[in-house]
Amino acid sequence: MGPTLLHLQLSVSVDSLQFFRSNSVPRQVIKKVFAKLENEFEGTLARNAITEIDHKLLDPFVLLVEFSFSLSAGFPDHPHRGFESVTYILQGGIIHKFPNGDKSTIRAGDVQWMTAGRGIVHSEFPEHEVNNGLQLWINLPSIHRMIEPKNLELSSSEIPRAEEDGVEVKVIAGESIGIKSPFYTTTPIMYLDFTLKPGSQTHQTVPKCWTAFAYIIDGDEGVFGSLNSSAISAHHVVVFGPGDLVSVWNKATSEPLRFLLIAGEPIGEAVVQSGPFVMNSQAEIDVAYNDYQNAKNGFEMATCQRLQ
Repeated sequence: MGPTLLHLQLSVSVDSLQFFRSNSVPRQVIKKVFAKLENEFEGTLARNAITEIDHKLLDPFVLLVEFSFSLSAGFPDHPHRGFESVTYILQGGIIHKFPNGDKSTIRAGDVQWMTAGRGIVHSEFPEHEVNNGLQLWINLPSIHRMIEPKNLELSSSEIPRAEEDGVEVKVIAGESIGIKSPFYTTTPIMYLDFTLKPGSQTHQTVPKCWTAFAYIIDGDEGVFGSLNSSAISAHHVVVFGPGDLVSVWNKATSEPLRFLLIAGEPIGEAVVQSGPFVMNSQAEIDVAYNDYQNAKNGFEMATCQRLQ
């Protein structure tokens, strides 16, 4: 390819990108919350990044928690109904077991995508002394809430990734930098793990009608939404307003910025979360508890029918 043609193509590409950005609506930060570290149970620490008060603002997302627990901790058999969960391991490993005898371990960089649907029972125990990760709960619309459960595990090597101009992204769901995840969810979402080198920036398109937020894993000089905004540090949730473009800059001179950019199509239905269940009403929650305690309607394989 001759230098003149190459220069022309690069010029057209840059001009097209500038045109696109000039016609986009940047999403500004409308809320930021620090997820403080709390003792959940003995040996278990958690940062609750999304709580019940955020359900309407962050529809379709119900919960996001960054967790860490020791070998002495873990969660014996327990049920879920009415949502999908994404468990993303940052350090260590988590062993999952199901009453039917299935067993698997996800380790650093791996993802478990579990559709609870009408009912699923599993246990979670640490594999190493130090274990750290994130779990996201995604609501299901009422027409899909009682679908058959399923479990998908993605190794780190199966997750597409791309790198460009000091920006690296792992595309767990959705599309970024020309790379598209082959995995789809019942409720359409985008789940991107970005790492920005010092001084770099990224501009990610997000569907206008979708809810969008970021969770900062590492870094203290992240600027979100507008270049003139104040820097935001690790363990903050950053909620974006309307628009179709999320811009992020790493203002640090020596430290990378790592964050999750998560977006999804709102469901627009009433949501009630109680313990391990997510439904549309308290009456449906009561039915879920009754079904589990009586080992029926999706919980036939339950071995422990008592919830605290």
